[in-house]
Amino acid sequence: MNLNQITIPSLNVEKSVAFYKTLGLQLIVKAYPRYARFECPDGESTFSIHLVEKLVSENGTSIYFEEKELDKKVNELQDKGITFDQLPEDKSWGWREAYLKDPDGNQLILFYGGDARKNPPWRITEDE
Repeated sequence: MNLNQITIPSLNVEKSVAFYKTLGLQLIVKAYPRYARFECPDGESTFSIHLVEKLVSENGTSIYFEEKELDKKVNELQDKGITFDQLPEDKSWGWREAYLKDPDGNQLILFYGGDARKNPPWRITEDE
């Protein structure tokens, strides 16, 4: 099984499209005002946005985008006016992460996990 797509809610799809294009995603479907879909610049995953009348008020989904040159990418995005809640920081689980929110308040994490992304020291074996 392969993860194909993540879809997130938005109060303003066009505003969100501009934001995600700035992050570097490539717009492939534009069905304004209700929907848009992107290809990620690496891999085969797609990412879409759909119009909603109301956003979830509780903790929602966190979306992780992996970037090998994380610090460089964060600097480039800051130069384009993107604001980060937390700049890149090494985490105890072996990833380097930076936190930001999209125009609808969805939590995004730009990160680099390297081998620890799928093979952390505590990864279980088939026998466990």
